[in-house]
Amino acid sequence: MRQARTVWTVSRPLGTSKSPAGTSSRRWFITTREFEGIPQYMKGRVSYEQLNAAVSSMNAAATAKYKIFHQPVKGLSNHARKLHQRFKDQETKETKGQFFVVEEDIREFTQMKVDKRFQGILTMLRHCQRLRELRGGGLTRYLFL
Repeated sequence: MRQARTVWTVSRPLGTSKSPAGTSSRRWFITTREFEGIPQYMKGRVSYEQLNAAVSSMNAAATAKYKIFHQPVKGLSNHARKLHQRFKDQETKETKGQFFVVEEDIREFTQMKVDKRFQGILTMLRHCQRLRELRGGGLTRYLFL
Protein backbone atom coordinates (compact mmCIF):
# COMPACT_ATOMS: atom_id res chain seq x y z
CA MET A 1 0.00 0.00 0.00
CA ARG A 2 1.38 3.35 -0.98
CA GLN A 3 1.49 6.15 1.57
CA ALA A 4 0.65 9.69 0.57
CA ARG A 5 3.43 12.06 1.47
CA THR A 6 2.81 15.75 2.05
CA VAL A 7 5.71 18.11 1.55
CA TRP A 8 5.28 21.68 2.74
CA THR A 9 7.75 24.02 1.10
CA VAL A 10 7.04 27.68 0.59
CA SER A 11 9.78 30.01 -0.51
CA ARG A 12 7.49 33.02 -0.85
CA PRO A 13 3.88 33.83 -0.10
CA LEU A 14 1.59 32.08 -2.53
CA GLY A 15 -0.01 34.12 -5.28
CA THR A 16 2.91 36.48 -5.86
CA SER A 17 4.55 36.63 -9.22
CA LYS A 18 7.92 38.10 -8.31
CA SER A 19 10.56 36.51 -6.15
CA PRO A 20 12.15 39.26 -4.06
CA ALA A 21 15.76 39.19 -2.98
CA GLY A 22 16.34 37.53 0.35
CA THR A 23 13.76 34.76 0.14
CA SER A 24 15.04 31.27 0.64
CA SER A 25 13.73 27.93 -0.52
CA ARG A 26 13.95 26.35 2.92
CA ARG A 27 10.94 24.78 4.55
CA TRP A 28 8.55 27.30 6.05
CA PHE A 29 6.55 24.95 8.26
CA ILE A 30 8.13 23.71 11.49
CA THR A 31 9.24 20.09 11.55
CA THR A 32 8.70 17.86 14.57
CA ARG A 33 12.45 17.77 15.16
CA GLU A 34 12.58 21.57 15.26
CA PHE A 35 9.52 21.70 17.52
CA GLU A 36 11.16 19.32 19.97
CA GLY A 37 14.26 21.56 19.93
CA ILE A 38 12.28 24.56 21.15
CA PRO A 39 12.76 25.06 24.90
CA GLN A 40 9.75 24.12 27.03
CA TYR A 41 9.50 27.60 28.55
CA MET A 42 8.93 28.99 25.03
CA LYS A 43 6.40 26.34 24.00
CA GLY A 44 4.16 26.62 27.01
CA ARG A 45 0.91 24.88 26.06
CA VAL A 46 1.21 25.48 22.31
CA SER A 47 1.05 22.25 20.34
CA TYR A 48 2.87 21.39 17.13
CA GLU A 49 -0.37 21.63 15.15
CA GLN A 50 -1.22 25.04 16.60
CA LEU A 51 2.23 26.36 15.69
CA ASN A 52 1.96 25.19 12.08
CA ALA A 53 -1.62 26.54 11.89
CA ALA A 54 -0.23 29.94 12.89
CA VAL A 55 2.44 29.60 10.18
CA SER A 56 -0.29 28.83 7.66
CA SER A 57 -2.32 31.86 8.79
CA MET A 58 0.69 34.17 8.52
CA ASN A 59 1.35 32.86 5.04
CA ALA A 60 -2.30 33.51 4.12
CA ALA A 61 -1.99 37.08 5.42
CA ALA A 62 1.18 37.66 3.40
CA THR A 63 -0.43 36.16 0.31
CA ALA A 64 -3.47 38.44 0.59
CA LYS A 65 -1.28 41.47 1.28
CA TYR A 66 1.04 40.97 -1.67
CA LYS A 67 -1.82 40.02 -3.98
CA ILE A 68 -3.16 43.55 -3.47
CA PHE A 69 0.31 45.12 -3.40
CA HIS A 70 1.36 43.73 -6.80
CA GLN A 71 -1.80 44.85 -8.63
CA PRO A 72 -1.87 48.12 -10.57
CA VAL A 73 -3.44 50.92 -8.51
CA LYS A 74 -5.86 51.94 -11.27
CA GLY A 75 -7.67 48.60 -11.15
CA LEU A 76 -8.23 48.63 -7.39
CA SER A 77 -11.35 49.56 -5.45
CA ASN A 78 -11.26 52.46 -3.00
CA HIS A 79 -10.71 50.17 0.01
CA ALA A 80 -7.97 48.25 -1.80
CA ARG A 81 -6.28 51.54 -2.78
CA LYS A 82 -6.15 52.58 0.85
CA LEU A 83 -4.64 49.20 1.74
CA HIS A 84 -2.12 49.53 -1.10
CA GLN A 85 -1.05 52.95 0.17
CA ARG A 86 -0.76 51.61 3.73
CA PHE A 87 1.44 48.76 2.49
CA LYS A 88 3.64 51.25 0.63
CA ASP A 89 3.96 53.43 3.72
CA GLN A 90 4.98 50.44 5.84
CA GLU A 91 7.86 49.54 3.55
CA THR A 92 11.32 50.83 4.46
CA LYS A 93 14.69 50.53 2.79
CA GLU A 94 15.45 47.50 5.01
CA THR A 95 12.28 45.71 3.90
CA LYS A 96 12.49 46.65 0.22
CA GLY A 97 12.26 43.45 -1.82
CA GLN A 98 11.45 41.22 1.18
CA PHE A 99 8.13 39.82 2.32
CA PHE A 100 6.82 41.01 5.67
CA VAL A 101 3.59 41.42 7.59
CA VAL A 102 2.57 43.59 10.52
CA GLU A 103 0.07 42.79 13.26
CA GLU A 104 -2.62 44.82 11.49
CA ASP A 105 -2.28 42.61 8.40
CA ILE A 106 -2.70 39.49 10.50
CA ARG A 107 -5.82 40.93 12.14
CA GLU A 108 -7.31 42.01 8.82
CA PHE A 109 -6.56 39.00 6.61
CA THR A 110 -6.84 36.10 9.09
CA GLN A 111 -9.05 34.95 11.94
CA MET A 112 -6.14 34.87 14.41
CA LYS A 113 -6.13 36.95 17.55
CA VAL A 114 -2.96 38.92 18.20
CA ASP A 115 -2.54 38.20 21.91
CA LYS A 116 0.09 36.86 24.32
CA ARG A 117 -0.22 33.36 22.89
CA PHE A 118 0.42 34.71 19.39
CA GLN A 119 3.44 36.65 20.67
CA GLY A 120 4.78 33.37 22.07
CA ILE A 121 4.28 31.72 18.68
CA LEU A 122 6.26 34.54 17.06
CA THR A 123 9.04 33.94 19.58
CA MET A 124 9.12 30.26 18.62
CA LEU A 125 9.25 31.15 14.92
CA ARG A 126 12.13 33.54 15.57
CA HIS A 127 13.89 30.77 17.52
CA CYS A 128 13.48 28.42 14.52
CA GLN A 129 14.72 31.20 12.21
CA ARG A 130 11.52 31.41 10.18
CA LEU A 131 11.05 35.14 10.68
CA ARG A 132 12.79 38.22 11.98
CA GLU A 133 11.38 41.23 13.80
CA LEU A 134 12.19 44.66 12.49
CA ARG A 135 11.04 47.55 14.63
CA GLY A 136 10.87 51.17 13.63
CA GLY A 137 8.46 53.96 12.80
CA GLY A 138 5.95 52.79 15.41
CA LEU A 139 5.51 49.40 13.68
CA THR A 140 6.87 45.92 14.22
CA ARG A 141 7.44 44.23 10.90
CA TYR A 142 7.79 40.44 10.77
CA LEU A 143 10.10 39.54 7.88
CA PHE A 144 9.96 36.05 6.43
CA LEU A 145 13.39 34.45 6.18
